[in-house]
Amino acid sequence: MRLLPKSTDFFEIFDRVALNISNAASLFVSLMENLDNIDVRVKEIHELEQDGDILTHDVIKKLNKTFITPIDREDLHALVLALDDILDLIWAAADRLTVFKLDKTTKEAVKMSKDLHATVEFVHKAIKKLKGKNYSHVQEYCIEINKLENRIDRDFRTALGFLFDEIKDPILIIKWKEIYEHLEDASDKCEDVANILEAVVLKNA
Repeated sequence: MRLLPKSTDFFEIFDRVALNISNAASLFVSLMENLDNIDVRVKEIHELEQDGDILTHDVIKKLNKTFITPIDREDLHALVLALDDILDLIWAAADRLTVFKLDKTTKEAVKMSKDLHATVEFVHKAIKKLKGKNYSHVQEYCIEINKLENRIDRDFRTALGFLFDEIKDPILIIKWKEIYEHLEDASDKCEDVANILEAVVLKNA
């Protein structure tokens, strides 16, 4: 089944990209809340990551073949790469669960994953409003993305503090630290998306 019909425009593709990321983030929250059937559930996230790669490659291919684009070509290119980075980092965090053979979650991981999912949903909403040139709404959603990115930064510092203060097993510290870093990096990429969208608004408003 083709991910992209021939008539799909750039905004529709980006809507699919953002929805795909939101679905992956939702699955990751569920996984963090209950670490059972890890291999199966991580595979589901990996499949979404692969779908995201296909969509990203199609955007780049279309950019190379399209003379007139709805917004600046470099903004479309930067946007799709930043979105792809978010999904790659969610997948990387999920993959570490199987690599590290973790069988018990942490409240810090649950909170970070929920905040990241909320951030990704605002990314999706902002992109949907971009097509209709609802620039005021795009800016509002970008502000929410920035607020959540700051919250995840605080989540990350809290999580690290707990690891080093309460966990005695150095290997376990290393494992969870890497997962937390992937989640924090994913939120940073969400902020990158917000910055790109705000630049688009300034150019086109």
